[in-house]
Amino acid sequence: MGSTRLYCKGRVLGHKRAKRNTRPNTSLLQIEGVATKEDAQFYLGKRVAFVYKAKTEVQGSKVRVIWGRVTRPHGNSGVVKSKFRSNLPPRAFGASVRVMLYPSTI
Repeated sequence: MGSTRLYCKGRVLGHKRAKRNTRPNTSLLQIEGVATKEDAQFYLGKRVAFVYKAKTEVQGSKVRVIWGRVTRPHGNSGVVKSKFRSNLPPRAFGASVRVMLYPSTI
């Protein structure tokens, strides 16, 4: 039995922004296979993990996570807004995130 992925892949598009200001407290994510506002509804409230590797070891591991939540849709093409415990660093733009399938609303 192979390992089963219990999350969907997503991509960080950047911070919420105006033409000149960026608002780093909200990040925009594109979730794989989500193309409409209606599809995005399912993911609202789901937990998101931005997993990355750091140089120094903390408690025996170089892997770190910033947790966040999907808050609401953004536009009509399935992009969602999300808030993370600490704002995502700009080096996360374009990186992958894991969109967990919990907490479940069904």
